[in-house]
Amino acid sequence: MATGPQKYAPKTQKEVGLRYGFRSGLEETNAKHLEANGIRFGFESIKVRYTVPESRHTYNPDFHLLENGIFIETKGKLEPKDRAKHLLIQMQHPDLDIRFVFQRPHDRIYKGSPTTYAMWAEKHGFKWATQVIPLRGRVSRGRRKT
Repeated sequence: MATGPQKYAPKTQKEVGLRYGFRSGLEETNAKHLEANGIRFGFESIKVRYTVPESRHTYNPDFHLLENGIFIETKGKLEPKDRAKHLLIQMQHPDLDIRFVFQRPHDRIYKGSPTTYAMWAEKHGFKWATQVIPLRGRVSRGRRKT
């Protein structure tokens, strides 16, 4: 009885290519073609840098308090794309007062993270509250409000 993983011979061009570093049977076919004709080549041996053009986005805050110009963003879940978006907005528009109302401010930003939504907000200078917008217009930094 054999022990360890069984070795098998790849049957299709794709299996052969994947086994030897090609991602498609077509790559493997062309490598063989070049070799058979004595043409020297490198396979994925060069990297060419390029820049993805800037993309423009818009932000629609959940609430805009007309008396004081504060923007309120209510969040049940604070996804990575939302965190990145708000950091970009904060960096590009430092004059805006954006505050968060979290449904569960002590939830972790991802499973196993030591950082909660509230900790993330405090670290990045955002004021936050729990569940509802404080009626006095004060969304506290670092204090849980109900």
